[in-house]
Amino acid sequence: MDFLHKNFVYKTLPFNEFVKRASEKQHSDFFLCEDESYYLRSLGGDFRKEPADLSKQFPDLAEDFHIPQFFEPDQFFSSIFRISSCGLQLWTHYDVMDNLLAQVTGRKRVVLYSPQDALHLYLAGDKSEVLDIDAPDLKRFPAFVKATRHECVLEPGDLLFIPALWFHNTLALEFGVGVNVFWRHLPVNSYDRKDPYGNKDPVAAARALQALDKALKTLDELPADYQDFYGRRMIQLIQKRTLCSANRQDCDTTLPSSQFTKLQT
Repeated sequence: MDFLHKNFVYKTLPFNEFVKRASEKQHSDFFLCEDESYYLRSLGGDFRKEPADLSKQFPDLAEDFHIPQFFEPDQFFSSIFRISSCGLQLWTHYDVMDNLLAQVTGRKRVVLYSPQDALHLYLAGDKSEVLDIDAPDLKRFPAFVKATRHECVLEPGDLLFIPALWFHNTLALEFGVGVNVFWRHLPVNSYDRKDPYGNKDPVAAARALQALDKALKTLDELPADYQDFYGRRMIQLIQKRTLCSANRQDCDTTLPSSQFTKLQT
């Protein structure tokens, strides 16, 4: 599935018919083609305002789903019920909250990349433009090879902790059912209150990105060589600030050029 270019359509089916089709590899009844894939992601009662909650949308199923108490009850944000066809792959993206991915039935491959690999993943918002992570187009995405890949296969009953900001890509190896549980680990006012999906950047981060975009547009008022020069100065300031934040014990008023080179690779 490609959320950037929307290579899918939204359809409504009776639940039993959906499960039947999602568990098949070839369909006698279909929307687009005989081997189409199906994917369900539960939504809140008012999907524009309310996060998904297994206990509200699927209360009978929720009685059978229990996880260890990794967080306090008031930190809970959402629990998302998912069903996917064999072979269905979800795009590489990050979430701004910690979450647990519980594999209930079927097997699923999960590939993760560290937040420190963000510069190598060709981001468009919270999503990577590299759709085929197994055979990437290195002419378009040459730096992708520098991202370190972490991979596991979830079996029924497995629970995977995915920290906030870690990029992840999932591939259903079999028809499967899973549940994601998200919780807030930052103060509540750090998050966008109008975000029922929990994937908008924290409020302060969104403001910073907007300010950066405005600053970059301001550079358009300058000649090209000045744009280049002051753009490089801005990059240096961002690199210095982020390196200092990650390594405060080593932070000084100046940074060796080797550290800048490392961040750019």
